[in-house]
Amino acid sequence: IEVDKRAQGQQEQQVTILLHKPMGYVSGQAEDGHTPAVALINPRTHWREDPGRMRFSPPQLRGLAPAGRLDIDSVGLLVLTQDGRVARQLIGEDSTVDKEYLVRVQYGEIATDVQAAFPAAQLARLCHGLELDGQPLKRAKVEWQNPEQLRFVLTEGKKRQIRRMCELVGLKVVGLKRIRIGRVTLGNLPVGQW
Repeated sequence: IEVDKRAQGQQEQQVTILLHKPMGYVSGQAEDGHTPAVALINPRTHWREDPGRMRFSPPQLRGLAPAGRLDIDSVGLLVLTQDGRVARQLIGEDSTVDKEYLVRVQYGEIATDVQAAFPAAQLARLCHGLELDGQPLKRAKVEWQNPEQLRFVLTEGKKRQIRRMCELVGLKVVGLKRIRIGRVTLGNLPVGQW
């Protein structure tokens, strides 16, 4: 197979953008009057400390799609890309790229020192042994980050997976932030900037 030189040039111009998604934005298409996260990609929201040389231009918005979802009430790292190869690597059926989240939880009425009240056996179930939609979940890494916050590392991304997993063991999610996808971390990228 030989790839046309023009096609190679076009492939090189495709962009992938990292965004710190704030609460209240949907990751995909606009729905129920909610604004899609792609609306935040403009010259004013470009992070001043971006080490890349790329500057904003309107054609970068064409075909820009989220590689994975982040719920309207979740914040953190969202990848938007024009490149299908990048999307497949991150969210394709055979993707092994892990995603890391910080999840603030409550256990019944307990909102402080949740770790002390939450049974160790239930934490073990979060790591392995739960199923959603009749399908067993892949093994996850779940551990306490501090007494009110769990750290989840997942290799799959079912709809509202972390919230639903927590519900199955009696936890209520009160805050969810994605901080890493593979080797890419959110770092100190400000909320609402890319």
